[in-house]
Amino acid sequence: MPKIAVLIPCYNESATVAKVVTDYKNALPEADIYVYDNNSTDGTDELAREAGAIVKYEYRQGKGNVIRSMFRQIDADCYLMIDGDDTYPAEHAREMCELVLNKGVDMVIGDRLSSTYFEQNKRPFHNAGNKAVRLLINKIFNSNVKDIMTGYRAFSRTFVKNFPVLSKGFEIETEMTIHALDKNFLLEEVPVDYRDRPEGSVSKLNTVSDGIKVIMTIFRLFSEYKPLKFFSILAALLALLGSGFLIPVLVDYFETGLVERFPTLFVCIGCFIIAALLLMCGIILHAVAKKHRMLFELWLNRN
Repeated sequence: MPKIAVLIPCYNESATVAKVVTDYKNALPEADIYVYDNNSTDGTDELAREAGAIVKYEYRQGKGNVIRSMFRQIDADCYLMIDGDDTYPAEHAREMCELVLNKGVDMVIGDRLSSTYFEQNKRPFHNAGNKAVRLLINKIFNSNVKDIMTGYRAFSRTFVKNFPVLSKGFEIETEMTIHALDKNFLLEEVPVDYRDRPEGSVSKLNTVSDGIKVIMTIFRLFSEYKPLKFFSILAALLALLGSGFLIPVLVDYFETGLVERFPTLFVCIGCFIIAALLLMCGIILHAVAKKHRMLFELWLNRN
């Protein structure tokens, strides 16, 4: 029988963790339920253990650090990742796992945004942030993923054991989505119901600071995964800036036959030189990124 592991990263989720463990044990009785406690101070670990979960600990703070340890330490055929805040009903768990086990999907995304998310979530900046992140990634990577930052996902063993976790915090969902798109893993989305946190449960996500981290992660990964596009955009912007400086110099030259704005001309030339260098960097890094994708495919074939 295929082995299913339910992964629940937790930080101070005493109000909900026991219910989450119980719900997923009922939905997937054959699965092992793992709760990774991330320095909780409210007894989350004991409540999870009493509910029947296998409790492990990650002492480096941050969701990305927890997921890194989960992926390294746990062996299974299908991994179902959920949050410990009871915002994701367990009724979709079986369907998501079957897509991994029976259809060979590498990552199943629990799509909240096409379901009840905007009705249930009472934090308008979170809603706007989810839309902005979705728009950015789909434009940059020419994709159509409907929910980038959901914490409800199912993974194949191939994806889990070949995903380099670099993020330390809540930007981890963005990182894994971009990695899956770049490496051409098979993705499928399942609309899932979403309910807001129950009373007494507090979100650990900071709208401003974590939002900035997510945006910075997107642009970092954009430069790493799509360097030609990234540096071409920068080169084009500098070339436009240089052209703006060049126009008054040319106007003066055609009117008087003299170049009277040498500082402006030097700035213009500098912009064009830097733009050309950025474009060359993009071309070189594009070849490097393509080579890395080839080596990654060869590595997958060896495993």
